[in-house]
Amino acid sequence: MADVNRGHRPLSPHLMIYRPQMTSITSIFVRITGNAVIIAALMIVWWFAAAAAGPDAFSRANGFVTSWFGDLVMFLSVWAMWYHLLGGVRHLIWDSGHGLEVDKAETMGLIMIIGSVLLTIFCAIVL
Repeated sequence: MADVNRGHRPLSPHLMIYRPQMTSITSIFVRITGNAVIIAALMIVWWFAAAAAGPDAFSRANGFVTSWFGDLVMFLSVWAMWYHLLGGVRHLIWDSGHGLEVDKAETMGLIMIIGSVLLTIFCAIVL
């Protein structure tokens, strides 16, 4: 049956007026970093396969992996791995029924962001 009051109901929030929340932003980035880690893993597999294929293939792959772009991809993949790991820990905490309040969820989002940056810098300096 048709809704006769359709013109007087409020509309769903549109992206232009909807303020993204910390939990939605961090959740989206967890998905993006998961895919980014796959790309970095494929690059590492290509490097190993080229090492097995011979010196010409290895020199080509090694040149790419050790270039400035390859270094950037590897550095960002370290950040993506830490961020994705902390996102998984956050979801395990949520699955146990803890930290579901809005203020605690936003605090955990900030911890994910700051923690992943600090752990990435630690890995870059120490390792």
